[in-house]
Amino acid sequence: MASASTNDIEFRSVTKAYGQVTAVGDINLNVPKGAFLALLGPSGCGKTTCLRMIGGFEQPSEGTVLIAGREMNGVPAYQRPVNMVFQHYALFPHFDVEENVAYGLKQMRPKIAASEIARRVGEALDMVRLSGFGRRRIHEMSGGQQQRVALARAIVNRPSVLLLDEPLAALDKKLRSAMQIELQTLQRELGITFVLVTHDQEEALSMADLVCVMSGGRIRQIGSPQDVYDRPEDLFVADFVGKTNQFPVMMETDGKTLRLSDGSAIASSGALAPGAAIAALRPEAIRMSRAKSTDLASFKGLVTHRIFLGSSAEYAVTVAGLGDFFITADRHGLNDHDLVAPGEEVFLGFDPATLHVFSASNA
Repeated sequence: MASASTNDIEFRSVTKAYGQVTAVGDINLNVPKGAFLALLGPSGCGKTTCLRMIGGFEQPSEGTVLIAGREMNGVPAYQRPVNMVFQHYALFPHFDVEENVAYGLKQMRPKIAASEIARRVGEALDMVRLSGFGRRRIHEMSGGQQQRVALARAIVNRPSVLLLDEPLAALDKKLRSAMQIELQTLQRELGITFVLVTHDQEEALSMADLVCVMSGGRIRQIGSPQDVYDRPEDLFVADFVGKTNQFPVMMETDGKTLRLSDGSAIASSGALAPGAAIAALRPEAIRMSRAKSTDLASFKGLVTHRIFLGSSAEYAVTVAGLGDFFITADRHGLNDHDLVAPGEEVFLGFDPATLHVFSASNA
């Protein structure tokens, strides 16, 4: 029996085990109506298992999965208000575009009138900007067009939730960027809940309004893309989401001072128990210059590598006692010259407030 809920999807203490292997362990998750959620994590973290439990392709070993307030345990995939777009689209090659999109409608009972099927197929193709392509064969469509056919087939049934299993993985970089924008636009137009599975951090951060970072079958952090990137809750999230520089520090007994391996000290803005810790610093938070800054904490280092990217450049800088640092710099933001050459000595300045510090015991 359905109950009133502000969430389209809920996991309540859900565990999924395959024999002795636990793929998902005791997780709780609430996805608000109309959200665009990205399940993000490395291979084997449990994100696809979660997607399959939402879709009904897997059942939880323990706990409860709900969609729109209705318990879904034991409910088969074809009886759920959910559709899925697979990584390889799973289109029927012997059907044309219209026949592919109409297939699910033709399986519905009671039967839908042919005129209604044609109308809804036309609407779906309009939404994905494929009006006029109905009679094309699948092999005549580009990769991006095939992806949109798969989307049209998934939305034509008007599901409450649309599941996306790495749907952009087979596309080239330029087409991926274009389809990311199209998916966001489509989600806003439809107003339904999207759940995207991806291991691509950039894809998750750029498309979703809610990011769930997973590791080892558990949720490490869930929040807006900005929260997950700017305020990581542990070292795994800081390291996996975006790029980060890590170096060992010691938190002094005052709980406010970080001691580095060279004996220098940095003020810490976060509260942490005294002892060994790991500091993480984003590449873009570092200002590289040829002269030491008087208003920033800084390290002296030697440039070892440079990658020119046009409007910016990426550098590898070795700092004695702390290791290698990765820096992203605006090529016109430096004094004297717009590029620093390998072999030059530089200063890496940063605001201590941009440091994320985590206890070494929890790293």
